[in-house]
Amino acid sequence: MNMSAGKSLKPEGQTLGCSDANSDKDTAPDRLVEPRTGARSGPARHAHSTRRQSAGAPEDDEAGLVNLGADKAANGGHAGSSREPATALNAEHPGSALKAADGASTATMEMKVKASQHDIMLEPDGDELGVIDDGGTGDDRETWGGKIDFLLSVIGFAVDLANVWRFPYLAYRNGGGAFLIPYVIFLIFGGLPMLYMELALGQYFRQGAINVWSICPLSQGLGWAVVLIAWYVAFYYNVIIAWSIYYLFASFTSVLPWSDCSNEWNTQLCFDGSFNESWVRVGDEAFLVNSSTGNSPAKEYYERRVLEMHLSQGLHDLVGLKWDLVLCLLAVMVVLFFSLWKGVKSSGKVVWVTATLPYIVLLVLLIHGCTLPGSGKGILYYLTPDFGRLLEAQVWIDAAVQIFFSTGAGFGVHLAYASYNKFHNNIYKDVLFTSAVNSVTSFFAGFVVFAVLGYMSETTGKDIKDVATEGPGLVFVVYPEAIATMDGSVFWSIIFYLMLITLGLDSSFGGLEAVISGLTDRFPKYFKNHRKLLTLGVVVSVFFCALLNVTYGGIYMFVLQERFAAGASLLFVVMLEAIIISWLYGVDNFIDNIKEMLGFKPGIWWRLCWKIFAPIFLTLVFFVSLALSEPLTYDDYVYPPWGQAFGWLLAISSMIFVPIFAVVNVFKAEGDGFKTKLAFLITPKNEHNDVRKGDVRRFQRKHWLSL
Repeated sequence: MNMSAGKSLKPEGQTLGCSDANSDKDTAPDRLVEPRTGARSGPARHAHSTRRQSAGAPEDDEAGLVNLGADKAANGGHAGSSREPATALNAEHPGSALKAADGASTATMEMKVKASQHDIMLEPDGDELGVIDDGGTGDDRETWGGKIDFLLSVIGFAVDLANVWRFPYLAYRNGGGAFLIPYVIFLIFGGLPMLYMELALGQYFRQGAINVWSICPLSQGLGWAVVLIAWYVAFYYNVIIAWSIYYLFASFTSVLPWSDCSNEWNTQLCFDGSFNESWVRVGDEAFLVNSSTGNSPAKEYYERRVLEMHLSQGLHDLVGLKWDLVLCLLAVMVVLFFSLWKGVKSSGKVVWVTATLPYIVLLVLLIHGCTLPGSGKGILYYLTPDFGRLLEAQVWIDAAVQIFFSTGAGFGVHLAYASYNKFHNNIYKDVLFTSAVNSVTSFFAGFVVFAVLGYMSETTGKDIKDVATEGPGLVFVVYPEAIATMDGSVFWSIIFYLMLITLGLDSSFGGLEAVISGLTDRFPKYFKNHRKLLTLGVVVSVFFCALLNVTYGGIYMFVLQERFAAGASLLFVVMLEAIIISWLYGVDNFIDNIKEMLGFKPGIWWRLCWKIFAPIFLTLVFFVSLALSEPLTYDDYVYPPWGQAFGWLLAISSMIFVPIFAVVNVFKAEGDGFKTKLAFLITPKNEHNDVRKGDVRRFQRKHWLSL
């Protein structure tokens, strides 16, 4: 497919040098950079500004080849290696052709290069941000060691702890098997299109979450919001991994410490869950407690031994650091640093273990779970459809939110990971494969969870609805309680928490890679050759910020961050992503980008999803989630008003980057009137010359109606 070229430059414009040179034919230069802006963000679609490539290549070149030569009426290419840095023409002679470096004849030479070798992206301050290339000989951006490295990394990020502790519970609560109907509908209309969009954007522009939004200068703050959200999430998410490490080491014993009530941290309300009533001795006194009034040993172990939250009165009383958890958190940080410091070349190898081990463990746990008494009852409870629940709005809202979060859009991770792909990698197949694996894993995990819940119901005499829960309570209270009653409980506990650790690490790899890649691409002068230092800085900053969550009152801070760090703010940025790409950048531009990579355009279904369905879906999810937002609580603790306010401040602190950058860029944009400035801000930088001529495509009806 042809790339837009041949736009005339103002006297102060610059032409970037291209490799080995020129052609006798009047062809357009491949790389044009606008003065102090110029980033090619995709092919311009208006015919009068597009110069066709020289004869001999098809009009829509599936192989992505164009002729790169001198434009006799405009600019010329600089002879030399394609790896040499671009050379700008003297501003006083913008239309002259550069002579060959060796002083050879001015006769031109014709050379084919891949059309996917895009422009050097420049920010308004003129700083070079890095070359967007196809991963071939002209680009020094690292690529994945292999296709499987990329797929495992994407799957590892998408398949996280929520697949184990959230989806099964939502399915059970919202009609069992009937829940799959809204789940699949929202997957098709919203989840798949957004995953496809982010992976395609990252692979095409080969930039992280910040730079990629040069395609719409008005949305420059969106990239910063995405990176900040990913950074915030690391504060609490890595604490879950630290808890899992604590449980893992605690499992290396002859008797699991949460199997009975004879420990120093147990209270008078502790009861042995294998009986409806239990005599327990605390000090010199014995007490009779039952399941309706007492606490299980696993619950007291989690709350009074691991968290020691009984020493804190709430969010205002964090007390001090729990040094055993601090050490576990430090261990997580060390693993993250050594997995990420060399980029995807190192993390791509680690995921061979961390992304595959959970599937082995899940399969082993399922086989064992199905041998337990009552497991069939639990699985039946999980699957039995209640189609009447589909008439309830909450069921559809839960399905929409679950699909959105499970695809992992909005964190900048897919953008970062895909940016390390080779340009012609078949991202379409990757989207279908990874999303299928993610959804099947969620469904499969439900069998593992409910087989054990059925066993618990059988042994304790409780109804399944009384033992089913979601979140940390499932994996740190309910599941450990069940494991403690199994034969070989130590073994099952060890492999279960190994699985949780690997599930968590994969997602942490992705989140921090989004931060690191975004900053590296935005500030290459400082970080491109100092990735280890940047990685160390990011990891250390996460460690110190996460310390608030490993205090005696850390659980209250943890719950607050989990609710607000990536709740409404994440929905907000993904909603804007869908609108900006589909409407401002344009679906027609976007599908041309995809064709340039894959050799074919996405079908009408994808275009409708990007243009209509996904923006509507995400907008509804965002505003409905705000409307249904309730005051934050944790068990019986109600967060004070100042705590709620702090949470919303945390959410707004990332979203505010979008309007701040938009306002700043309005003042910095070219032009005198607001309409002119807006034209520049909603137009990709490679089309700014057309705006200067008065041709603003995004002010034309055909842009908004195009598919």
